[in-house]
Amino acid sequence: MTVTPTQGASQLRQYIERIERLEEEKRALMADLRDVYSEAKHSGFDPKTMRQIVKIRAMDSDLLAEQETLLTTYREALGLV
Repeated sequence: MTVTPTQGASQLRQYIERIERLEEEKRALMADLRDVYSEAKHSGFDPKTMRQIVKIRAMDSDLLAEQETLLTTYREALGLV
């Protein structure tokens, strides 16, 4: 199948418009996340720690266990336990 220059331009425009819409949605979601973290902070929670918890909950359990083991090993090696 051959794509004509007109078809190619049309298809490119569609991709660009989709990307622009998704970028706008991403900006809106990021603003919503900032608002939630701000609300949590005003309620006395630590946003930095909350971000770590969100990251941990998203991780694969095997990967998480491996990282925790390494962290414990490094702490012990440095006398931080």
